[in-house]
Amino acid sequence: MEKVKILAIVGSLRKESFNRQLALAAQAALGQQAELEILDFADVPMMNQDIEFPAPEAVSRVREKVKAADGIWFFTPEYNHYFSGVLKNLIDWLSRPISQSEPQVLAGKPAAISGISLGMSGTAIAQDHLVTLISFLNMQVMNMPRLTVPSAMQQLDEQGKLALTSSKPFLEAQAEAFVSFVQAKK
Repeated sequence: MEKVKILAIVGSLRKESFNRQLALAAQAALGQQAELEILDFADVPMMNQDIEFPAPEAVSRVREKVKAADGIWFFTPEYNHYFSGVLKNLIDWLSRPISQSEPQVLAGKPAAISGISLGMSGTAIAQDHLVTLISFLNMQVMNMPRLTVPSAMQQLDEQGKLALTSSKPFLEAQAEAFVSFVQAKK
């Protein structure tokens, strides 16, 4: 069987963000079960219908990455009880039809959601908002298990890097469940 291809979309552009580190931990947790690529979308412009057709090169590139993926795994921070503006902007671009004959690229894609935050909610509220949006866009959401990692500062090693102490088994369980979910949807 061909290896599952998962595209990780991290809702923070910061190079060392906790959610990017969580995506890297998910990549390690997947091991040989699947390939996980972290999407680079820092160059995607703000959604603007004046530049929608033809789409900017950065938008075309991320659309192709989404189309090639078997599943999308979102790693979202929580800003003011919501997911980030950069994530919303990316989803806005991905939700638009590519042309008169080619629909948007998110419909039908299996999706998983994880997140880590400094606060106690562990991104649960942001994840609920994200589920509402991606469900509207007809993604196939794996609602359970989801991973919410609270109190990020307690999950760091001596160098300030994410070590995932108590949350590691939950990430591993989510990784395994998502691979099975994606395979079942193929």
